[in-house]
Amino acid sequence: MRLSVCLLMVSLALCCYQAHALVCPAVASEITVFLFLSDAAVNLQVAKLNPPPEALAAKLEVKHCTDQISFKKRLLIEKVLVEIVKKCGV
Repeated sequence: MRLSVCLLMVSLALCCYQAHALVCPAVASEITVFLFLSDAAVNLQVAKLNPPPEALAAKLEVKHCTDQISFKKRLLIEKVLVEIVKKCGV
């Protein structure tokens, strides 16, 4: 399966764990930062959670993979996320 489809599936799973669940705005914001901003911005966002160094390294490794997704496809992923947020009423 293509990485962009996998990322979208994981995003959907994190955002709507039940059929009528609301999307947490913090999760939507984190996914947007993860898709579009630099490693430094992701580090700042993750630092608030005080993760173990291995977790931060793993997240940055995945970020480097998602950075390989074309910008156009990342915009499509964000568009789907925005639609989910709208439909959930957040």
